[in-house]
Amino acid sequence: MKKRAFDPSTFLATIGVGRKIVSVSRRQAIFAQGDVADAGFYIQDGKVRLTVVSTTGKEATIGILGEKDFFGKGSLAGQSVRMGSATALTACQLLRIEKRAMMDALHREHTFSDMFLGYLLARNIRYEEDLVDQLFNSSEKRLARILLLLAHFGKEDVPERVVSKISQETLAEMVGTTRSRVSFFMNRFRKLGFIHYNGGLLVHRSLLNVVLHD
Repeated sequence: MKKRAFDPSTFLATIGVGRKIVSVSRRQAIFAQGDVADAGFYIQDGKVRLTVVSTTGKEATIGILGEKDFFGKGSLAGQSVRMGSATALTACQLLRIEKRAMMDALHREHTFSDMFLGYLLARNIRYEEDLVDQLFNSSEKRLARILLLLAHFGKEDVPERVVSKISQETLAEMVGTTRSRVSFFMNRFRKLGFIHYNGGLLVHRSLLNVVLHD
C-alpha cells in the first residue's frame, strides 16, 4: 500500500499522538524559567514574549514571536529545564509537541526536518543580526528595527498593527535602553509620521529610513 505523503502544515495544525492544541489567554504564563523542558511549541495564532531573569532578579525580554514561530526548542537539544520563560502577549492558540513526537517526526519525515532546519537557520541569522545591532547601532536605530520586525516588515506591503498593549518597558528591555529614551524616540517617530496610534500601534514603511540612515 502506498504511503500517504507527509504534510508539515497538517502536522502543525492538528492534534495527534504527542500533540495537543493549547489555548492561552493574554498575559498567561506558558512556561517559567526552571520548569521541566519536555515539549516544544508552535504558534498557530497570537504573539508570545520570551524573557530571562538573572541571578540578581533582573528580567530581560529576549524576543517576541508570532504566528508560525517555534519556541521551547531547547528540549530538543537536551536541555532538561527551561532557560527562560514564555508568556502570551495576546490570546494565543499553540500546538504543544512533546519531545518524542517532535524527534520522531524530524527523524522520519524529511519534508518536516527540512522545513524545521530552514526555520532554525533563519532564527540563527536573526540572532546574529540582533547581536550586531546591539553592538554597533544607536538605541534609536535598534528601536526602529524592533518595531519593523514586530510589524513583519518585508512580508506584507501594508502597515500592520504590532501589539495593541505592548509596553514601552518591554520595548526598552528589547532595545537595551531606558523607558524614557524609548518614549522620546516613539514621540519623534510619531511626529515624523513613521508610526501612529489607532486602536493599536501601526508602523509605516518610512520608518526604514531611520535604520538605513547613517
